[in-house]
Amino acid sequence: MENNENAARIEANKTLEGQEGKRLGNKSTKGVKAEGVNDVPPLGKLALLSIQHVLAFYAGAVIVPLLIASSLHLDAATTIHLINADLFTCGLATLIQSIGITKKIGVRMPVIQGVTTTAVAPIVAIGMVATNGKGGVEGLPAIYGSIIVAGIVTFLAAPYFAKLLIFFPPVVTGTVLLVMGTSLLAVSANDFINHAEGVPSGVDLAFGFGTLFVIVLVQRIFKGFLGSIAVLIGLVGGTVVAAMTGHMDPVATHAITTSSVVGITTPFHFGVPVFTLTGILSMLIVMLITMLETTGDVYATGEIIGKDVTSADIAAAIRADGLSTLLGGVLNSFPYTMFAQNVGLVRMTHVKSRWIAAGAGVLMILLGVLPKAGAVVNSIPSSVLGGASLALFANVAYVGLQTIAKADINDNRNAVIVTTSLGLAMLVTFKPDIAQAFPAWAQVFFGAGVVIGALTAILLNIVFFHIHSPHREYRKDEQVLGGLARDDVAEHED
Repeated sequence: MENNENAARIEANKTLEGQEGKRLGNKSTKGVKAEGVNDVPPLGKLALLSIQHVLAFYAGAVIVPLLIASSLHLDAATTIHLINADLFTCGLATLIQSIGITKKIGVRMPVIQGVTTTAVAPIVAIGMVATNGKGGVEGLPAIYGSIIVAGIVTFLAAPYFAKLLIFFPPVVTGTVLLVMGTSLLAVSANDFINHAEGVPSGVDLAFGFGTLFVIVLVQRIFKGFLGSIAVLIGLVGGTVVAAMTGHMDPVATHAITTSSVVGITTPFHFGVPVFTLTGILSMLIVMLITMLETTGDVYATGEIIGKDVTSADIAAAIRADGLSTLLGGVLNSFPYTMFAQNVGLVRMTHVKSRWIAAGAGVLMILLGVLPKAGAVVNSIPSSVLGGASLALFANVAYVGLQTIAKADINDNRNAVIVTTSLGLAMLVTFKPDIAQAFPAWAQVFFGAGVVIGALTAILLNIVFFHIHSPHREYRKDEQVLGGLARDDVAEHED
């Protein structure tokens, strides 16, 4: 879901060069003191606003483990464990980011951390490659090994990330978001029809379309907070109707009665991590995208609370992402980033205290030690989940289109980047068996459309906009971020 404001924030950071104390934000916030960020509201208000943040975050958070479990054919017990591990680690990640660990880790703003949807397709691809396409828990150690290494690299790379922004202009970030959204729609489609091999049943289609209709209706009627939890309302409404009409999965509902009341995830629950080079590389691509998302959200939050954002803030936020992702790999969860919907909630409520985010983190930890709560989430009918995720992932693709529009759409080079990346991503999405034609080490790159699409966009941007002729003068980096080629500098500056 991440990130309706991400692209605009990245583009605005044109002059980011990594020096300590250099601002990234709008000049209108310069010199403004970030009042209220460190204030602790009264307990009642703190609890109420923390619950509000959890509600805004909840649907986006639990959908990721549900989709991964569905795609890897995991059983109910494993799925419940992943949901609880996800919520538990989300809470820890939010505490790390909002409270901070020393001045170097955590941005200390009112932000909520959640698992990134960017990782869904690569994680499924890693799990499938590790099990020769069979899926199951046997693929989880390879997934978590890749996540652990990606978290460590992200943590260490945080101070240097500013120098890489030049390689991620709007045409690249927008293409990656477009590819990610469209590729994930295939996952939504399978859930929407309840994984039917032939013609889907009318009941499954009714639940899928009905859930999507409710989400659209809520967004049409309500604004503000209720509009922001439209997906959650759709999920709850669809599940309630399914329960009332007797269309719940009996295995999933039985798991609610048999699951423990209290339980906690343990490190390496699914075995010792397995480290594969291709899996690690694909997760590093995910974390690059995550770092871009985090940069955008930090800028957006800084603007809301009136704080001058510095390169040190960006580095602290990315270190927290890296540490949280490392914890995710250890505690059987997934990569982490800031949730844009919660950034929007801060803007809407005008409540700037980071302790409200910390309170939400504590609530997530509590939810993460309640397996019965995870079992309830696991009981959401597949077609209801498909209708909700369809709305979420289509929105990601739309944000990608908005971001691409910030580049020069009349420049044929940008057109080549977008169309080639999207075409290859859709090829792999529609024909996943293509991966089997490549050596084992390369299959993970062709096993997920978002991976091959993102790699293509990054490489083509370098080819068209960074490989220069010897006689040409280098132009300013911020012009590259704006979408012009280095070879055009003389013409541009004349």
